Amino acid sequence: MKNKRGSRFLLWSLAKKVVSDPFLFIKLLKKENFQKGLHYLRTDARDVFESRLEDYLRRNRRTENREIRIARPENQPLGKLKFPACSENPLVSIIIPVHNQFEHTFACLRSVLDGIGGTDCEIIVADDASSDETRRIENHVENIKVIRNEENIGFLKTCNRASEFARGRYLLFLNNDTRVAEGWLEALLETAENDQGVGLVGSKLVSADGRLQEAGGIVWKDATAWNFGRYDDPDKPQYNYVKETDYVSGASLLIRSDLWKEIGGFDERFAPAYYEDTDLAFEARKRGYKTIYQPKSVVVHFEGASHGTRTKEGVKSYQEKNRAKFLDKWKDVLDQEHFLPGENVFWARDRSFGKKTVLVVDRYVPHFDREAGGRSVYQYMSLFLKMGMNVKFVGDDPFPYEPYTATLQQSGVEVLYEKKRRSLAEEWLKKNGRFVDVVFLNRPGVAIKYIDLVKKYTSSKIIYYGHDLHYLREYREYMLKNNKELKKSSDRWRRIELDILNKVDVAYFPSAFEVETVRKECPDANVKVIPVFYYERFDDSEAVPFSERSGMLFVGGFGHRPNIDGILWFVQEVWPFVLRAIPDLKFYIVGANPPSSILTLQSEHITVTGFVDDERLRAYYSSCRLAVVPLRFGAGIKGKVVEAMYHGLPVVTTPVGSEGLPDLADCPAVTVDGDELADALIRLYRDDKRLQELSIRSREYVRKHFSAEAAIRAVEEDF
Repeated sequence: MKNKRGSRFLLWSLAKKVVSDPFLFIKLLKKENFQKGLHYLRTDARDVFESRLEDYLRRNRRTENREIRIARPENQPLGKLKFPACSENPLVSIIIPVHNQFEHTFACLRSVLDGIGGTDCEIIVADDASSDETRRIENHVENIKVIRNEENIGFLKTCNRASEFARGRYLLFLNNDTRVAEGWLEALLETAENDQGVGLVGSKLVSADGRLQEAGGIVWKDATAWNFGRYDDPDKPQYNYVKETDYVSGASLLIRSDLWKEIGGFDERFAPAYYEDTDLAFEARKRGYKTIYQPKSVVVHFEGASHGTRTKEGVKSYQEKNRAKFLDKWKDVLDQEHFLPGENVFWARDRSFGKKTVLVVDRYVPHFDREAGGRSVYQYMSLFLKMGMNVKFVGDDPFPYEPYTATLQQSGVEVLYEKKRRSLAEEWLKKNGRFVDVVFLNRPGVAIKYIDLVKKYTSSKIIYYGHDLHYLREYREYMLKNNKELKKSSDRWRRIELDILNKVDVAYFPSAFEVETVRKECPDANVKVIPVFYYERFDDSEAVPFSERSGMLFVGGFGHRPNIDGILWFVQEVWPFVLRAIPDLKFYIVGANPPSSILTLQSEHITVTGFVDDERLRAYYSSCRLAVVPLRFGAGIKGKVVEAMYHGLPVVTTPVGSEGLPDLADCPAVTVDGDELADALIRLYRDDKRLQELSIRSREYVRKHFSAEAAIRAVEEDF
């Protein structure tokens, strides 16, 4: 009785999970109409699985507007597929090994046709002696290459044989029991093309019910392996950043053709299947190449369709046999570089053992194209990656703002996010704090909230990046406007900032002036100057001559009060004099989130653009004659000044605007008091020769003080 009740409960649980009408399913089984019940299970559950699957795929591409589609093998006629013809030397050869299962193969090919976009690729179907409709696949699919085995030789040898006919610069092995999402191939190729140190790239594998199947693989000392994240929610942060991994599944695996040939293909000691993909990754690593997991490449894998799921019979039985062979072959490497089963998953999941782990904390994921502080944080995370560190990011507001979250994830940063916008930091630190070497806290309002948590859960070095001295900025505004509330705010920020400085190991500011100010206020603080931005590429091509340019430019986000005050003051007090001297002049005000007070400045001679993308911003820098930075208060180095000089655009600013720039005597920015601003702008605007001279000096100045090498020199001692 007890067993029967338990069986009914299990059956009901299954029905609720996999069919849309569990009552009908149970009713059919109770009437002992097993054939109808099973048929209903097969057809309806399949639809439920695919519905969940398509829902996942829609959710998975948060950063793209296009809909993700997968081919569905059921409930639609086969039709005929026609792949585009490829060149003599295609970029990639997609090799699909098959043995029977024609419907799976056809559905896989349909999804591939949707998923390759305009990529130059050849499709190779490697038929391992099928006896079903696969023998006539050319009648159903055009422009594919079919390689046939006379007898069944198994998955591994079939792949090796098919690769001999491939002409692509890359080989992509794809199981026939898969459906690929749009963009799947593009993401794999971009990963390999952007880094010559990448040998293999693998996809995120999702099961038919929408759960995660694999986000890269972990191999333990005893040669057992984990599909990292198996059965979990594929949207979680730990499964959605580009990372190095021990291996990627052969269900969707891209490899450089020359590396494949150098290795000699899959090691046939692992025939007919299992561990051949793991061994391939180890062989690539032995030759100095990385194996990379790419979460943007999404593949649905109907696991078990090819070899079943029972490990004691059929091809699946080779899983344990080949583990022993793999252990014998790679024992020394496993002993030296891998962990005991289940230990130190934090390091094992992205091969980060031996790297310093840096946790970066800021207000929210950096909006690097909208405000200077966000851009600075983004650049330093990029620098930490360049220096070989394992970088994690958490925001005080942990919402996954796009496209910023995806950009960081694709660079290799694990972004800890939560759509319900609750704080994640304490929960994450409690679980992983022992693995963190450095915490990089940003801005006083964020740092004061998390510094004690960091000290509680980690033994890490704490580095504080102040961006500017908030209390100094507020005090200067108070002195300008005589608003007592600003004085109270300045006093409050001073207490907070001094508290932080007394608790951290190192403090960074972009301005030498602020560093000296801190040393007077807090003599025991370890405080240093770092570049607010750095640049890796310097365009030495000839710029547009100043004789062909026109207009003045201001660039700055309006979430920052000094920018609002400065522009309003400039337009009211300075601009009329400038316009009187140069009547056809136009002034372009470029920056995100302009308030109504700025928007109302729009006129025949003033253009308020709001946010513009990088391409349009570069166009403004290359078409205007000079930049004006009319700040009356503020603190820290002004990123807008450095950025204009990087683009070779001469700058006219106030002492506040140029404050903190290193080697001010050599600084090519023209610095004048407010009363002299109009005269300086008029004189410089009319002087092509002087503009050209300042443009050249500006580029040289930025190359000297704001290069990636200068940034590394500033921080490497502390990391």
